[in-house]
Amino acid sequence: MFFYAAKVVWFFLQPSSLVLLALAGAWWFHRHSASREGANRVAGWMSGLGLGMCLIGLSPVPNWLILPLEQRFERADLGGAPITGIVILGGGEDALVAVARHTHALNEAGERISEAVALARKLPLARIVFSGGNAAFLPGVATEAVAVRAMLTDMGVAADRIAIEDRSRDTWENATFTKKMIGPKEGERWLLVTSAWHMPRSIGVFRAAGFAVEPWPVDYRTAGWRDGLSFFQSPADGLRRLDLVAKEYSGMLAYWLKGRTSSLFPGPCGKVETCR
Repeated sequence: MFFYAAKVVWFFLQPSSLVLLALAGAWWFHRHSASREGANRVAGWMSGLGLGMCLIGLSPVPNWLILPLEQRFERADLGGAPITGIVILGGGEDALVAVARHTHALNEAGERISEAVALARKLPLARIVFSGGNAAFLPGVATEAVAVRAMLTDMGVAADRIAIEDRSRDTWENATFTKKMIGPKEGERWLLVTSAWHMPRSIGVFRAAGFAVEPWPVDYRTAGWRDGLSFFQSPADGLRRLDLVAKEYSGMLAYWLKGRTSSLFPGPCGKVETCR
């Protein structure tokens, strides 16, 4: 129920949807301005809201919001004890296109797959675990796991190294289902590969699930703090990033309220075995 409720609520609350709702509301109130006192004023406010959101889409504000997420975790030190395995979170491949076209189809988060393959080659003894099922609102869509397994093997990762968790629909299920499937043991080292902007929430969820992982962030959307001064070339580009970060911050808050994360804004905490 939580999964579907979050999908519906977020559809209406994401910044880009607010632009559409504001413009639709302005049109409606303007149409009824003759019969409703103050309707023109409300229409003006809603038009201003829509315009303001578009201006924010051009501004550096979306970068201001994503940078604290992307800068939160550095990549784990691969020295010391050997790496037991690599957990890859879903979201990097378009399963619908891949299955329909009989090919590989990466999206903006495709580095989750390509960087994992690079790690697999660098760490030939590490197990490879992919976690991701069907996160679509409607059932019947092909799971990403089907497409990713084929891609990993086609890129040279031995099939006997790969384990697939294909039931999870969100980050909480990624952590709990993967832990149950592989049963990580004390002293093992597991890397977590996901987008840098998604790493704080992911680490917090895995800690809450009792699965100690070390971060390997990928899919950076900024070049660093200097992008805090960068404007976007179109409102659509900025609003798309604003949708992304607003969803991530909302997800962290919702998970914290439900007790599904170790803290509101998880961060590094020294030795991985002490992180909770």
